[in-house]
Amino acid sequence: MVKPNGEKLTESNRRLNEKMEKYILTFCRYVANSRPITSICLYGNLALGTFDEKAPIEVLLIIDGFKPKIMNYIKFFHDKAIIVYAVDKWVFERDVEQGFLGEVFAVQLVFPYKPLLNAEYLKDKELKLKKHLIIEILENLVLDFPELCYDIHIKPEYFMYEAIYNRARLFPPMRNMLANFLGKNFEKENVQNVMDGFLKALEMVEKEKLITRTNGYIKISKDFADFTRSRKVGFKNLLKNAQKTLFMSFFGTVPKIFTTLSRNNDLLKRLKSFNSETSRGPYCFEGSKKYLFVPTANGLTPLAIKTSVEELAKKILSVDIEVDVTIEELGGVFNDVYLVRAYANGQERKAVVKTFKDWSSFKWLPLNIWAFGTKTFALLGQTRLERECAANQFLYKKGFSVPKLLAVNHDERIVFMEYIEGESLEKIIKKIANPKNKESIDEEYLKILHKVGETFAKIHALNVTLGDTKPENILVGKDGEIYLLDLEQSSRGGDKAWDVAEFLYYAGHYIPPLGGTRPAELIAKSFIKGYLSAGGDLKTVKNAGKSKYTKVFSLFVFPHIIIAISNICKTTDQLGLADG
Repeated sequence: MVKPNGEKLTESNRRLNEKMEKYILTFCRYVANSRPITSICLYGNLALGTFDEKAPIEVLLIIDGFKPKIMNYIKFFHDKAIIVYAVDKWVFERDVEQGFLGEVFAVQLVFPYKPLLNAEYLKDKELKLKKHLIIEILENLVLDFPELCYDIHIKPEYFMYEAIYNRARLFPPMRNMLANFLGKNFEKENVQNVMDGFLKALEMVEKEKLITRTNGYIKISKDFADFTRSRKVGFKNLLKNAQKTLFMSFFGTVPKIFTTLSRNNDLLKRLKSFNSETSRGPYCFEGSKKYLFVPTANGLTPLAIKTSVEELAKKILSVDIEVDVTIEELGGVFNDVYLVRAYANGQERKAVVKTFKDWSSFKWLPLNIWAFGTKTFALLGQTRLERECAANQFLYKKGFSVPKLLAVNHDERIVFMEYIEGESLEKIIKKIANPKNKESIDEEYLKILHKVGETFAKIHALNVTLGDTKPENILVGKDGEIYLLDLEQSSRGGDKAWDVAEFLYYAGHYIPPLGGTRPAELIAKSFIKGYLSAGGDLKTVKNAGKSKYTKVFSLFVFPHIIIAISNICKTTDQLGLADG
């Protein structure tokens, strides 16, 4: 059975290989001269179990005290080119442990290799390399998903595929070897061979308490995630990738030794042809993200889902494939939000779909200008999706009322969420602000605001801020529960005073110019009483009254309303609001 760019080894090929290996050992001893050889191995297509007439045989020779440090040699065996990469032991070990040469030599231990001398040494270095790669991959996950990383469940296979796919992305000629690695004949054997080292390396990483295990999944430890976020290793890892690309490009192509082959034009053409084909090969591999999972109300779901919105909706709503699904727009200024409906067994089933567009275009610039110096908004769709999912799951686990997260398609930046029946807090505040209700404001409305204040305080006690606390982002469920709907600006830490200020001043903008300040005062006092009664910080409330926050809302809230709310915040203790 033929493999990509190679064929299955025959018995005659194997006998020939035995002779070739003896030839390689003899030549390596000649190269080392009097210096001791640390180890020798074959790598590339032959080590993967494939045979390709055009592909050279690649050999890694590690010599203790090798004076040139790095050197390439080429020999021929039965018209077959053999390229020997000789490297000093010290240089090789620095490449394994620190990426000294961008892992250009060390990377060969990620793939299957065939030891010809001192297999124990190579195994030890393989495990050290794979441990180093795992930690680097964990760091990148924290940097790519700074909020969601605490909840991501990782299949062990992710580390293997991410390591090899990343190197194929950095150095396209490696895609030929990757295609052979994943070829049908030997894929299972090759994957098992490589995964054995990654599993052992994961045990080493677990002993250092960088990860934990749960039901067959790997999770990043909170301490490691916090440390990585505080260290800001992103630029360092970016430089590493640039270094890898540079060294792989320099050393990884068939060496510039073709001039030595000028006496044999046929072999020269064959090697050049092989190098050219591997550089431009149209290989397409599945992404490693399918081994990353995030928790939802329906259990763990892959971070990358290859399916249409309609197909995913039918799966989430548990309806047959033949059932019609209707999608209607719910609104959303900065995101597209849709209501998905389907009918099954005489019942209507609903879900909300939210897509996260980038706000990086010029028309969204006023958003950050508006709050300049006070609040910085997350603009990228991927960042906001990640914050939405992370905060949703965190608050859900802590017992807060949030719509259940049903599914996530990270690549398409789409989330499916539970549809909640209820009344928007915006509508309730508009009822309070209505001049017709000036004399008799329903006490139930004020109790709801008190409960909203309590909810904010309990969330702040967990060192989490919501980031976008407009009343329209809060829903009062039929059971009276306070649901938080929009969490895409939330974060760990953050400015708690902003949460209080945005809620109060934004509520104030619903009050008409001739409505007086009484509705604004009732809203502010009810909310603040609830906030402080649940343990909210008095200083946070007082800070919300500062000009730093009032200036942001002065564009669309009447001055007398802003002043009234600000004064209540600043004099909360004098008004006795802290006494409940």
